[in-house]
Amino acid sequence: MATFTRKQLLWSASLGSLIFFSAVFSTQAAAPVSIEPTKDEIKATRSTVAMLKHLHYEHKKLNDAFSSQVLDRYLKDLDSSRAYFLASDIKEFEEYRYQFDDDLVKGDVSRAFAIYTRFQQRFNQRSDYILKELKKGVDNFDFSKDDTLEVKRDNAPWANDSKELDKLWHKRLKSAVLSLRLSGKKDSEIIKLLTKRYETQRNNMNRNKPDDVFQGFMNAYTETYDPHTEYFSPRTSENFNINMSLSLEGIGAVLQAEDEYTKIVRLVPAGPAEKSKLLKPGDRIVGVAQGNDDFVDVIGWRIDEVVDLIRGPKNSTVRLQVLPASAVDENQTKVISIVRQTIKLEEQAAQKRVLTLTRDNKPYKVGVIKLPTFYADFAAMQAGDPNYRSTTRDVARLLEELKNEKIDGLVVDLRNNGGGSLTEANSLIGLFIETGPTVQVKNANNEVELMGDPDSAVAYDGPLVVMTNRLSASAAEIFAGAIQDYGRGLVVGSTTFGKGTVQSLRPLNHGELKLTEAKFYRISGASTQHKGVDADINFPNIFSSSDIGESSLENALAWDTIPPARYLPYSGFSRHLAQLKEKSQRRQASDPDFQYLNAQIALAESLKKETVISLNEEKRKAEQEALDNKRLAIENTRRAAKGQELLKTWREAEDQNEEDQADELADPSKKEKPEDEAFVKEAAEILLDASLSANEVPVQSVAKRKAK
Repeated sequence: MATFTRKQLLWSASLGSLIFFSAVFSTQAAAPVSIEPTKDEIKATRSTVAMLKHLHYEHKKLNDAFSSQVLDRYLKDLDSSRAYFLASDIKEFEEYRYQFDDDLVKGDVSRAFAIYTRFQQRFNQRSDYILKELKKGVDNFDFSKDDTLEVKRDNAPWANDSKELDKLWHKRLKSAVLSLRLSGKKDSEIIKLLTKRYETQRNNMNRNKPDDVFQGFMNAYTETYDPHTEYFSPRTSENFNINMSLSLEGIGAVLQAEDEYTKIVRLVPAGPAEKSKLLKPGDRIVGVAQGNDDFVDVIGWRIDEVVDLIRGPKNSTVRLQVLPASAVDENQTKVISIVRQTIKLEEQAAQKRVLTLTRDNKPYKVGVIKLPTFYADFAAMQAGDPNYRSTTRDVARLLEELKNEKIDGLVVDLRNNGGGSLTEANSLIGLFIETGPTVQVKNANNEVELMGDPDSAVAYDGPLVVMTNRLSASAAEIFAGAIQDYGRGLVVGSTTFGKGTVQSLRPLNHGELKLTEAKFYRISGASTQHKGVDADINFPNIFSSSDIGESSLENALAWDTIPPARYLPYSGFSRHLAQLKEKSQRRQASDPDFQYLNAQIALAESLKKETVISLNEEKRKAEQEALDNKRLAIENTRRAAKGQELLKTWREAEDQNEEDQADELADPSKKEKPEDEAFVKEAAEILLDASLSANEVPVQSVAKRKAK
């Protein structure tokens, strides 16, 4: 895998720079301890303020209005569910609302540490209450009452006193007990598990150091600029560098703390987690087990400690207890086994295959190049190795092989491609166009750099389709946007992530600062930031845009435009686009896998709207049974359409998933999931529709390109 120098990081257009181990605070509790900022942290504060003032892309003023935003962000990071602080605490903190701007300039973080100390005190009070309630046993809860619990409390009013919080936490604990009971655990096991969970959280809190508190507050400050600007403590910086080199032997997942859960942000291409096909962004890890050992409950754990549990020796097995992104109840967990492996460059490299489709009894060959990331072996390149690996070199070789196989068109699959080397994205575009600009980069001084392809040689000039989804980001968006702007090919799938910013790492006396210094723009002048690249023809979006993507992140930089570059587009597909959309929509409507995906998406969206859950045992059982029946009906509808044997229970479907996972572990070459394969096939069908459209060749020669 490529390693990155500091300068190369600046030009690494990658979703991987989103979030690594940035969140420190989880719902943990212990006896209050006195934590004070260190001299190094005070100095690092002043340095961070100076760097952001002069180097950040947006020169935001550090004033009272900004200070107010920092306070709100900090309180949300500490207590997003509004389950710890009292209204009286918040009223007291209002005195700080317009003080942080002056404090930061001086390097004074004492008010932030004071807020944290109060948080620690309130959390300790909640822990005392919970552990006291657990000593009373499960009989302390009446599951026949029609109680309910509000599960989304980010806008709930702050509690007026401890008695109000006692009522809330009694319900939260009751819900946790009920979830575990419905998952099959005995009452004695439940009390033991929950007691250990909350005692562990208290112990973890008690081990927090000034660096933990400092990083939490500094990120409330830096992420008020934008979500990709972050302060890394020395320990977090070490973890970030491990992930950038990808030398880590683990599961290949980028994790983030969210409330009391450890959430999956991104799966590393070709990593064990991605290969399992059973994890996806938004899923939450609630338990970790080594091999066949018992699960360790990690709800409320520090993110770095969860990471340490998941890491392990190569070829060893880790089991994860996962709460799916759409689940609201802890009894909806699933268990996944993953064999730890070192992620290698060759496994992330471009791969090809050929699909054969039939039209009017005539076979057509469609080449498919899967590109998981934009990579380059910088170490080999710098060492002068003439055979160093890179995206462009590998794709050029694959194109020659596909042309020798007489393909009738090409699909470039950028799904889940989080980006990578901007240089490689630029040179890859050059394989498909004669000459011209590819991307514009605007820095904090409003200077615009135009990158382009000076080489008139074209490696492939046939019909082209680019496939994207919500996890296609950064460099992948630059490639897709340029192909679309030139009219060189069609973009199909779903709107991309929308990360159009560039970050660099700046060393501090204590830790590092990752800050946004530039912004990407397409050759049309439109930014890829926030909006992403819209597909010409849409497929079902399996990742919710409200949960995944730049537009879902707080303080994301806005979409805007700059003047377009001068370029010569191809004729493109505009004359036939409406017809192509209609044909694709008809196929999708009748395809069992597309119907299955649309039904799954609709179910997930309906579950997201449920903000209240029942604490009545019989009602909860009925709700779970109804949900299982809905899932079973969706699965069986697809099976019936494909002529497959129907399943009798949802448990059978879960067992089938476990069997599929075992097959995947035994045979890594196993094909993609049916719904994923349906996407590839439909992209190939669209390509044939386009290439066979009435009398217009999709790609024109340079002489027929129109001046613009």
